[in-house]
Amino acid sequence: MSSIADFHTHSNCSDGVLPPSEVVDLAAARGVRMLALTDHDTLDGIAQAQAAAEQHPDLTIVPGVELSCEFPGNEVHLLGLFVDTTNPPLARALELMQTAREDRGRAMVERLQDIGVAIEWERVEAMAAGGPPGRPHIARALIEAGAVASIEEAFERYLARGRSGYVERARLGPEEAIELVHRAGGLAVFAHPPFSDDFEAVAERLAAAGVDAIEVYYRDYPPERVDELAALARRLGLCASGGSDFHAFDRQAERAPGEIAFPDEAVHWLLERARDLGCAVPAGMR
Repeated sequence: MSSIADFHTHSNCSDGVLPPSEVVDLAAARGVRMLALTDHDTLDGIAQAQAAAEQHPDLTIVPGVELSCEFPGNEVHLLGLFVDTTNPPLARALELMQTAREDRGRAMVERLQDIGVAIEWERVEAMAAGGPPGRPHIARALIEAGAVASIEEAFERYLARGRSGYVERARLGPEEAIELVHRAGGLAVFAHPPFSDDFEAVAERLAAAGVDAIEVYYRDYPPERVDELAALARRLGLCASGGSDFHAFDRQAERAPGEIAFPDEAVHWLLERARDLGCAVPAGMR
C-alpha cells in the first residue's frame, strides 16, 4: 500500500516529532513524489521542507497548513493545499491561532495540576522544540511523568474533548477558514471527516461554503469507509484527497508518508481541480 502523493503530514514545527527535512527524506525514500507539509496553524516548516527537497529531484513540496475550525459542540479540521506562504491575511490569522494554542496549552497544564497530575509547562515547551505547544506535546509530557503509558491513553483519560484536562480554545469558523485558504490561492480540504460528529452534515455545510475536496484516503481506512467518503464527495461535487496524517508518533495507527491507498487517478483529478481553481500547482506535478 503506497501512493505517489501524500497531502497530509506533520513535522515538529507543530505537533509532529521529526523536523521537516527528515519528513521529506523519509517520504522520498518511500517513493513519494508529491508531499504536502500541513502543520497545525503554522507555515514555519515549509521553507525547510522545500530546501530538503532540493536533494530529491523526483519530490515536489506542496505548501500546506491544517486549520482547526469550530462547529457548535464539534471540531473540524481543514487542510489548505498549494497556499501562498507570503499571503498577509493567512499569516495574520495563523499568528493569532498560535497564540491561542499556547494559551490553551498553559490552561490545560494548570487544570491537570489542579487534579493532581504533576507535569510542568516547561517540559511541554521542551517537547514542542520551539514549535507551538499542543495536546500531543502535553501527552508526551504525561508519558514522561509516568501518568499514562501512551499518547492514546493521554487523550482518552485527560486531553480529549469532555475529559478532565480539556480546555477549549479560539478557533476559526469553517467559512472563515475556507475563505482564508482561497484568498491565499489554496485548495480547501475537509480533513479526516469521521473525526467530526455527524460528518455528512458537516461536509454539506462545508460544501455550501466552498470547500473543494474531502480527505477520502486516510491512514488505514477500510474499503467500506473509503467507498462511503468517495460517494459523499461525488454527491457534493467535490474531489477526493488523501493523506497519512504522519506525525512519527509511536502508536498503532501511525502510517509513514505515502502509506495510504490513494490511487493515481484520484491524485491527478485533485491536481486538475487545483489548476482549474488557479492554484499554483508546480508544472512537474502530473
